Amino acid sequence: MKDIAAVFAYDLGDLDRSVWMERVEQTAEEFGHAEPVGPDHMALFIDAGRTLLVGFETIASVRKHNDDDAPLGWGFVQSHGWSSLTLMANTQPDWFRHPAMFGYFDRMIDDGFFDDFDQVLFYGAGAAGYAAAAYSVAAPDAQVLVIQPQATLDPGLARWDRRHLNARSMDFTTRFGYAPMMVETADKVTIVHDPSVVEDAMHASLFKGGNITHLDCPYLGPNAHHALVAMDVMPDMIEQAMDATLTPASFATLWRARQTYLPYLRTLFHRLDGQDHHERLLARLCRYVGANSKRPMFTNMLEQLEAKGVILEPLQR
Repeated sequence: MKDIAAVFAYDLGDLDRSVWMERVEQTAEEFGHAEPVGPDHMALFIDAGRTLLVGFETIASVRKHNDDDAPLGWGFVQSHGWSSLTLMANTQPDWFRHPAMFGYFDRMIDDGFFDDFDQVLFYGAGAAGYAAAAYSVAAPDAQVLVIQPQATLDPGLARWDRRHLNARSMDFTTRFGYAPMMVETADKVTIVHDPSVVEDAMHASLFKGGNITHLDCPYLGPNAHHALVAMDVMPDMIEQAMDATLTPASFATLWRARQTYLPYLRTLFHRLDGQDHHERLLARLCRYVGANSKRPMFTNMLEQLEAKGVILEPLQR
């Protein structure tokens, strides 16, 4: 196979939506194929190698959060020489439940599409994470990495999740429906979620089995995917997930990036503030942040705590 990664290029920044979509389709057609899947979805395939990243994304998320306004997999085409299959939704959030999507994956199964690759990883976050898990059944022995996925929104199983009431009109009981069942044929499934987001923790608990690994990212909030992207740990997570080497130990190393991620530090600050029995923890946090950056909220709080008599052990030199 020719080295597409060496010539694969795209320029998608600062374009209005229609021009951006046209450019995305042209690029996919040049190096693979682009085709509509029903009225609200698009399949974009870049054929670059025998390792395949299957990503589920929305146009809004790609344009707001991804580097170069490009599908996530396209960066790995360039950096790793992987192939990329992106299922793109027009709306956000989207669970990819249109019957045309069922037909698309049926065709991929019948054509033996996934058999042409040595390694396959399904990836998505939130509603797209549900889709990545659900459709991974099309490629037995694939790897799966999903961030804060829903297991289902079937009211009979998940009526406690009231965040997406409009989605209850969709049928989660038929084909590719219950994500925890669909991942049973996968080689390794990694579920990443913030246990402090109760609904996400409950969905994660429904994913059980010997091929399931749970990774916690406490206090990242309901948009953990965006935080992990901002912390610049997602490329390593995806690379390790593809190689089936993403473990609690390796994630713990990547998770250290939170120590310099200000939104995370602010969340910790507000959770500790006002709780007398956590004053020493809050003081340690404020001293740590103040020692590494100038943040008045933290330095002012440290002064207040010291004035109240909160004493910390000297810093180790």
